Amino acid sequence: MFIELHMIQNFVPSNLNRDDTGSPKDCEFGGVRRARISSQCLKRAIREAPVFERTVATPKGVRTKRLVEQMLKMWPVNRAQPAEAEPVLAELVSELLSKLEKSGKTQVLVFISPEELQQMVDGVLAQWEALMAVTDKERSRAIKEMAKELERAFRGRTSAPDIALFGRMLASNPSLNLDAACQVAHAISTHRVSMEMDFYTAVDELNPDDTAGAGMMGFIGYDSACFYRYARLDWEQLLKNLDGDVALARRTVEGFLRAAVAAVPTGKQNSFAAHNPPSFLLAVVREDGMGWNLANAFERPVYPRAGTGYVAPSVEALGQYWDRLVTVYGGDTIRQVAALDLDPDLPLNGLGQHRTPNLEAWIGRVLAGLPAAEEAS
Repeated sequence: MFIELHMIQNFVPSNLNRDDTGSPKDCEFGGVRRARISSQCLKRAIREAPVFERTVATPKGVRTKRLVEQMLKMWPVNRAQPAEAEPVLAELVSELLSKLEKSGKTQVLVFISPEELQQMVDGVLAQWEALMAVTDKERSRAIKEMAKELERAFRGRTSAPDIALFGRMLASNPSLNLDAACQVAHAISTHRVSMEMDFYTAVDELNPDDTAGAGMMGFIGYDSACFYRYARLDWEQLLKNLDGDVALARRTVEGFLRAAVAAVPTGKQNSFAAHNPPSFLLAVVREDGMGWNLANAFERPVYPRAGTGYVAPSVEALGQYWDRLVTVYGGDTIRQVAALDLDPDLPLNGLGQHRTPNLEAWIGRVLAGLPAAEEAS
């Protein structure tokens, strides 16, 4: 079973996701330049949205090189001084997850859940006296065995909903890799976009009155675009990653939907404040089969008509393309469709029959298409 999310979201002038030159990311699609927000940027915004962790009611994972430092914060000082524990914890991290740099950080970023970190600390604590009573060689052998046990416990599952959604890749120990349950497309504008430059100056407020000129000056690249966003969740993979916990998987889907709607990338927001909610949401629950990324609805760029901007023609193109896909390829595998429009006069075409009145009803219809905990058990 799959859950697909389609969104039309219009942003005021902004620079939400920058490239290496500081300019808004873009790409060519349908022969014209489009504004673009990378999937990595969107995924992080979703993970960091407070509504995600609030909804899933389970601690999310952390991506870091500072594992030993974090484990020392969890170490109970009544057992041993952190200085004594540090080399033992470092050896365990090195055996299980990644070699360490001289600084004590891992060589690679590791995406790990608080529960997994706690299990590592608890493993050392459980054997602390025995580890301190043997030679260095025997201690290293015991830590290797501990790492093997933890590897078996961590393999193929996680307690963190965001790791279950977006997966984990650990080149230094591929057995701890986790296939992502969620695919996220780069968001692209539905229309041609040209980047513009904002020239700015800042005043030195203590300059003498007879001193002209700015204290500094510079440029910021920006654009304004109506984006199409798409993501696809694999329910079975999500359930597998969460060790078969149906209730947590359902909360994860709900948290993802709420966060995807609420999350806006943070790039240059202090300069642009582009906090614009989506204008149109479409969620589809399907039994199986090929996913439908609807970006080709905009392969021919949208143009504003008299009295409209980009939102209405973008939603209209999306609805027409959806209707055509259903007509040509059929909708037999579709279990649930939920549409939500911010402006009541948007031309939804065939999607109008799936309209819901508000966000709660929209989410409720998606969740109604998923297995309940009692069904799965």
